Amino acid sequence: MELTIGHWLYLTGTCLIIVTMLFRQNVVVPALVMSFLVAWAYSGSFLDGIHAIFNANLFAATELFQIFLIIAVMTALLRSIKSIGADQQMVIPFQKVMTNGHLAFWILVAITYFLSLFFWPAPAVPLIGALLIPVAIKAGLPPIGAALAISLAGHGMALSSDFILGVAPGLTASSTSIEASVIGEQTLVLSLITGAVALTIAYFMVRKSFKTPAEKNLTDWENSGDDDIKISADHMEVRTNKYSYIFAILVPSVFLLIVTYVVVATFSDLLPTIEDGAGSSLVGGTAILLILMVSLFRNYRKTLQEVSDHIVNGFVYAFKVMGLVIPVAGFFFIGSAELSAQILGTDPDHAPSFLFDLVEASQSFIPDNAFITAFGILILGMISGLDGSGFSALPLIGSLAEALATSTGLDPATLASIGQIGAIWVGGGTLVAWSPIIAIAGFAKISVLDLVRKSFIPVVIGLCITTICALLIF
Repeated sequence: MELTIGHWLYLTGTCLIIVTMLFRQNVVVPALVMSFLVAWAYSGSFLDGIHAIFNANLFAATELFQIFLIIAVMTALLRSIKSIGADQQMVIPFQKVMTNGHLAFWILVAITYFLSLFFWPAPAVPLIGALLIPVAIKAGLPPIGAALAISLAGHGMALSSDFILGVAPGLTASSTSIEASVIGEQTLVLSLITGAVALTIAYFMVRKSFKTPAEKNLTDWENSGDDDIKISADHMEVRTNKYSYIFAILVPSVFLLIVTYVVVATFSDLLPTIEDGAGSSLVGGTAILLILMVSLFRNYRKTLQEVSDHIVNGFVYAFKVMGLVIPVAGFFFIGSAELSAQILGTDPDHAPSFLFDLVEASQSFIPDNAFITAFGILILGMISGLDGSGFSALPLIGSLAEALATSTGLDPATLASIGQIGAIWVGGGTLVAWSPIIAIAGFAKISVLDLVRKSFIPVVIGLCITTICALLIF
């Protein structure tokens, strides 16, 4: 495959953004500049390069709007239940379990993993972020610790195997002769190994910052973040009434009912299953109905104004969280053939695929050695996940794994599983700031780039140990 100047510029841009992140600098400018240069090099037109800057940001905002909307809606729900004092009563049962930061960390891990297996992380994270992060922080867990627990357990350990829903193994096997069930079983084992290693390292990295359980922890955290949001929250009138206790029970009960529905529908034919991607809309729509109910029972005369205020504040906060990510996501979307056509204005059948072309071109540099091949397919999977999805390149990873297995004598299912684990741990994602982990950082009120940096060492070590284990076990 012949690589063009556009491919080399895309590779340069990818490396530049990663290095900029590692040096704790803002990545918006490199993403914008490299988007322009890649589009200019591909099209040969300076004007097309200028158009691509805007189109990439517009398309990225469109693609990420579901995450943006769920952050806004769940933030609005938090404000509404806080306005009647139900938030304090709602977390009392959790406070009895999360008695300190250490327990809070591992309880978040367990709950996130369970919900994400059945529900996928995207709709599960808002529930956990809204209900449990404040409790964990009050128990002494720092915000970065809460975010790490949720990110590594949900977007890493649970999503990388996708054992219950089986979408990821199915995609990996779609371009091969390998059974999806075999990949699913192996990725389940490998994902648990990666998760155990990464979460243990992350726990010891943050445990020194654990605090003594206190109400002050929560107060300080609530006062952190954007000044406009703090002012708005400070001016909100809290009016406790007889319905506060009712909503303290109703809100978590409704979401627990949704989770129960998904679990029953997954393992039996008693209930119809929820279509892929419908979980977020179910959670978001339910949250909006709860906002309406809370405002109505709080003060029905001011329902129209209060609901509007809550939603506006939710959108303000979501814009704050998403603003940094959109330009970077736009650059990486240019690397995907499925997305680049809309950004560059080309024929979808002949759209460039910079990222996947680079992955395929690097295949020829992997020696016919079992150890090197295993790590080679891991690295290819990790690179393919830089588009912020982790799923889009799985068919390619599956076909590469089958081809490489022929020359090395390795089990193709094992190689495919290693590639899938690498792709989703990165892109699904724990190491990509333009992935759905934006929501986790938003609910924890921390920078998404800080979350990525803190996740880097645990995840990379976990993936390396898992690759070695895969060669020994399978």
